[in-house]
Amino acid sequence: MSETAEDLPRVLQQLWGLEGPARPGPKPTFHISDLARAAIRLADAGGLGAVSMSKVAAELGRTTMSLYRYVDSKDDLYVVMLEEAFGPPAPVDPGADWRERITTWAVTFREAIRRHPWALQVPVFEPPLSPLQLEWMENGLRAFEDTPLTPQDSLSAMLLVNIYVRGVGALTMDMATKDEDAGEANLTYARRLKLLADPERFPAIAGNLAARPTSDFDVDYDADDFSFGLDTVLDGIQALITRRTA
Repeated sequence: MSETAEDLPRVLQQLWGLEGPARPGPKPTFHISDLARAAIRLADAGGLGAVSMSKVAAELGRTTMSLYRYVDSKDDLYVVMLEEAFGPPAPVDPGADWRERITTWAVTFREAIRRHPWALQVPVFEPPLSPLQLEWMENGLRAFEDTPLTPQDSLSAMLLVNIYVRGVGALTMDMATKDEDAGEANLTYARRLKLLADPERFPAIAGNLAARPTSDFDVDYDADDFSFGLDTVLDGIQALITRRTA
């Protein structure tokens, strides 16, 4: 049985401009994107836990019940928040090779997460179906369009890069410190590690520590680390491309 626009959840109908007949009652005052922006302001300031239907309503100067003219649940609110927070992906450069394309895609994705780290805490119950999220998916797949990868290969490669970027985002979000405290935090960690990492029990850790000054021991995942990890992931995809070519 084929799907029709009427079968879509109401939030998707609104995002795609496929809404059916207007609901009874007063004409809506806001667009669904207004709710998204209000919720994003709350999340940027206090994390995802700061977002509730009542707080979004207060942000807009409306009652909680009035929001249900726009969204049916908090999960629907999350859908429009992600759509607004991530925005459109970087345009595909037709002159770039697959590696440049997916690198641009990954870096743009990482920048969006750094702007809105709470996005990683939004529960994911199904693959993306909103307009801009599908644009991200489209551009991720198009990165591999001139390679010998199969459609499933391309989807798996895009998901692998997605998982890497999300993983780095989650790690840096959980371990984040204020910039002015990062250097001292690294020094404290290195000193404590030297105290606890007995060379007989932890020879690899002790050897790593001994190979550099304490002041040079950096556990923050910075841009160089991100590039190293991404390049390593892409090297693996290149190996698959080479096998498919052969």
